[in-house]
Amino acid sequence: QVQLLESGGGLVQAGGSLRLSCVASGFTFNSYLTAWFRQGPGKEREFVAAINWSGRIRYYADSVKDRFTISKDNFKATTALQMNNLKPEDTAVYYCARRPGDSLSRLSNEYNYWGQGTQVTVSS
Repeated sequence: QVQLLESGGGLVQAGGSLRLSCVASGFTFNSYLTAWFRQGPGKEREFVAAINWSGRIRYYADSVKDRFTISKDNFKATTALQMNNLKPEDTAVYYCARRPGDSLSRLSNEYNYWGQGTQVTVSS
């Protein structure tokens, strides 16, 4: 049974940092791309970042490029999202997700496994 469990969310002031973590189980972690999405109040779920099976290829949304860094540890089956210089518009529930295979998609409906989400709130 595939499971994704996020942690690390919280309340932070603008300009601050948070590190999110996603622990995976139930599948061969080093064979799949994993991604982070977020959903802000009244907004649709949007792509944030993704990392391929080896960790060598990373993808980012333009809105978080140069501020967020995605990484993974295949031995620990963990994907992390380091978020720096946070802005109020980064406030959202952040989700870890997995889709079939290792190809990138920025569309949430192409991911079939999701964590429960972790809340990130950035105050101004």
